[in-house]
Amino acid sequence: KIHASAYHISDHPIKRKIYSFLHILAISLAGKSKMFLTKTFRWFLVFSVSIAVAAIDDNLIPSTLDGPFEPVTVPYDVSLRGNAVDLPDTDPRVRRCVEGFEPEQISVSLSVNYDSVWISWITGCSSESYLYYLLLCFWLAWLPLLESLAGEFQIGNNIKPLNPNTVASVVRYGRSRVPLTDEASGYSLVYNQLYPFEGLQNYTSGIIHHVRLTGLKPSTLYYYRCGDPSISAMSGIYHFRTMPVSGPRSYPNRIAVVGDLGLTYNTTDTIHNLKSNKPDLVLLVGDVSYANLYRTNGTGSDCYDCSFPETPIHETYQPRWDYWGRFMQSLISRTPIMVIEGNHEIEEQAGKQSFVAYRSRFAFPSEESKSSSPFYYSFNAGGIHFIMLGAYVDYSKSAKQYKWLERDLANVDRSMTPWLVAAWHPPWYNTYTAHYKEAECMRLEMEELLYSYGVDIVFNGHVHAYERSNRVYNYTLDPCGPVHITVGDGGNREKMAIEHADEAANCPEPSSTHDEDMGGFCATNFTSGPAAGKFCWDQQPDYSAFRESSFGHGILEVKNETWALWTWYRNQDSSGKVGDQVYIVRQPELCLGSIKLPKSSFADS
Repeated sequence: KIHASAYHISDHPIKRKIYSFLHILAISLAGKSKMFLTKTFRWFLVFSVSIAVAAIDDNLIPSTLDGPFEPVTVPYDVSLRGNAVDLPDTDPRVRRCVEGFEPEQISVSLSVNYDSVWISWITGCSSESYLYYLLLCFWLAWLPLLESLAGEFQIGNNIKPLNPNTVASVVRYGRSRVPLTDEASGYSLVYNQLYPFEGLQNYTSGIIHHVRLTGLKPSTLYYYRCGDPSISAMSGIYHFRTMPVSGPRSYPNRIAVVGDLGLTYNTTDTIHNLKSNKPDLVLLVGDVSYANLYRTNGTGSDCYDCSFPETPIHETYQPRWDYWGRFMQSLISRTPIMVIEGNHEIEEQAGKQSFVAYRSRFAFPSEESKSSSPFYYSFNAGGIHFIMLGAYVDYSKSAKQYKWLERDLANVDRSMTPWLVAAWHPPWYNTYTAHYKEAECMRLEMEELLYSYGVDIVFNGHVHAYERSNRVYNYTLDPCGPVHITVGDGGNREKMAIEHADEAANCPEPSSTHDEDMGGFCATNFTSGPAAGKFCWDQQPDYSAFRESSFGHGILEVKNETWALWTWYRNQDSSGKVGDQVYIVRQPELCLGSIKLPKSSFADS
């Protein structure tokens, strides 16, 4: 009876299997089996099984049904700063390793559904154009420019942008390595990073190609080559696997989530560990190359404003983007990556242009998801609908982004994509001193809308540490609020966040939390709860379930329409050991039917 009761009250998928097996075993042992000679011995075995059930139950992974959890802070280990030094340009992992006009920096990204993906890469110009530039370079003695024309970027005072139309954008692909029976063509572009100040070097990229493949089958392995077949400049053969078809029992096996990567030796540890988990998809929640920690002459710093306070504009060293693309190719040429912008992608230049490298180097399903911008878009991965939002473009209720978000949420079919996951760069629920309440204006504009449609999980970066919240809405514990997870611990060269706003003397001045790149100033004192009237709590807030200052990455494994396993792996741990783990459980019968939607502004869009 005890085992039967335990089985029927347990919603945990693993518990149910364990209880079911042990329940049957216990009944068998307690029955009239001739294998056991005495009744006393049979009941002794039943007792042993009961002890085993209790022991197993103690070691099972907790779920949000067990929450809200008491706040936990893992003490900071000073030895875990790691090797927060950028890879030099001499490191073989960031050097150009192709010849002539062969593609490099190859990557895969998703479109809206399983039947389409984007292939992106970078090349130089065609052989005819190269001959022209060859003669020009010899005539003008521009030997550094000559060295760059076979596919490298150019940086200096006398750059000449390549013509993107001189090299074709072609992908040959198929479900067998040989022959690759299908072919698709796309478009190409070149971008510049220009500075109208004497002494600063300008940059122009290689030719960036984006090709969309369509008509793909779900959960299928495809092989591909990219490049220009007319000049024998094709890549080697790579492969990717498409996402599952959308449905309540159809999900990718593992989704890696990481933020604030940069390109340090810590980053290499993060990506090595991430690869070992064999994800089907990578979600990068902003802050990619950290090229803006450098001046145009290649001099870098952990803190740009501290080291270079007199520069007339915030410079960047754009070759760091090329180094990042080369290092990441071994992962993202096979595993799709979806990126959303962070503050380090702003990269202001001449003419007040910004985000140019971000907008040029990555392909986004903006058009497919009916967004007008690469700064916000959505896509499906099996039974998960992902919403990627922009914190550094207008997010007010009257803005295009907000109106797009309303339409996108209204069109989500939760019978086909039960899970709703949102991601953007700066967190709303952050208890570290770094970036504390920095995104408050965005929260005030958008939180009600996301809550009203039952968003299950929110992923953020920006804060260089790890933190997982309890289910929360408007700073109040709420069983229908999303779980907010900050994974800004990818490994970049800036300082790790180690101070907490609720610790003595660490609560920041409200005026210091303003970020001009995010719009207005909205951070105020709490109006209710234990911290009412204060800007910070005096202890770890109840909405913060777990926090730790360590580098690492996370893996999301959706098991079915209501259960998903979240695991955070720390870089310093051995293979298989976890830093934090919890089952996130949806309760649609409790939440989706009782939440009132805010007044729609569709008519104004």
